[in-house]
This record gives sequence, C-alpha cells and structure tokens, in this order.
Amino acid sequence: MQHAPTLILASTSKYRQELVSRWRVPFACVSPHVDETPMQGETPLALAQRLALAKAEAVAALYPQAYVIGSDQVLDLGGDALGKPHTYDNAVAMLKRMSGRSMAFHTAVAVVRGDQVQTGLDTVKVLMKTLSEQQIETYLQLDQPYDCAGSCKSESLGIALCERIESNDPTSQIGLPLMLTQRLLSQLGYVVLNHAGKIA
Repeated sequence: MQHAPTLILASTSKYRQELVSRWRVPFACVSPHVDETPMQGETPLALAQRLALAKAEAVAALYPQAYVIGSDQVLDLGGDALGKPHTYDNAVAMLKRMSGRSMAFHTAVAVVRGDQVQTGLDTVKVLMKTLSEQQIETYLQLDQPYDCAGSCKSESLGIALCERIESNDPTSQIGLPLMLTQRLLSQLGYVVLNHAGKIA
C-alpha cells in the first residue's frame, strides 16, 4: 500500500470484503495473522469477542492512523463453539449435530484507531430443520460452504436448511453486521455516508 489507508478491514474473508464494499468507500484488506485457537474453557461468545479485538489491534498496530475493523463469528451450539469446517467430512458432522436444533451465531466487531477502541456484538438465532443425509449431501455438493461457520451459508442454498432466523441485521450471519459496524465507526468519528462514493 503506497498511502496509508483511512479504513482497513482486518480480514482476508471474501464475504466480509463483499459486505464492506456495499458502503462504496475506499478501504484496504490486511491479514491480521491471529491465532484463532480457543482458550481452555472459553465460551463461544468470549472467543468471538477476543478474536475480533485481537484482529483489529494487530492491524491497528501497523496503521495507527487508520480506522481498523476486526470481526469474528462463532457458532454456539449448546455451549460448544463451531467454526469453519474446512473439509467435507467435518461439514457433514457439523450439519448432523445441528439438524433440528436451535443455535446462535455470535458475530463480534471491534473498531480500533490508535488507542481508541469500540466493540460490539450481534447474535443471530437460528432454528435448523431436521435434515436427512441426502439433504446434507445435496447442500454440500452444491454450496461447498467449507469456509463458513457451521457450514451454514444462509445467503445461498443454506437458507433451505433453516426453519427460522431471528436477526437484527441481515448482514450479521454473513460475517459482519454492517449496521453495528457503522455505529462503532461513527463513535470514533468515521461516518460511512460522508465517505461513500469517493472510490478512485
């Protein structure tokens, strides 16, 4: 990056990049290189909050004048944290566990600029349909959601897995609650609509 960016997304997630792109503001993406291993006894909610802040702080240390957004999403299934499956076998196992059950997707956000920090959390509650092995197979073959928490890609065919979704923000389950993030940014002085349309 030749010039220090004003807004940085501390993530290489294509889903979060697409979401931030909706604002039509200039921004950069920087990998935070954070170890995402859960700590002993750490709850899913605490894990999401810790990682979101760690990601933002890691990148903010490199760009102290920028507004840095860190986010992390963890699926809470009865107190167990489910992350990305990465493989077909893991995805099958996750979806079998989730079948017919209620769960929560905790998405934590941290915005850091220098020594200023704002944090927030958005939780989406999902009731999963009871799924047959064939339905799971069909979904995984068509959507291949191996980089999504719990293999649940609700913005695509994954919506067919769900009986009910309770959410304050339709972007939250995709990986970054934009309304919450906008609010945190504005508390530090960055108003999205004041920068929209300024992409070179």
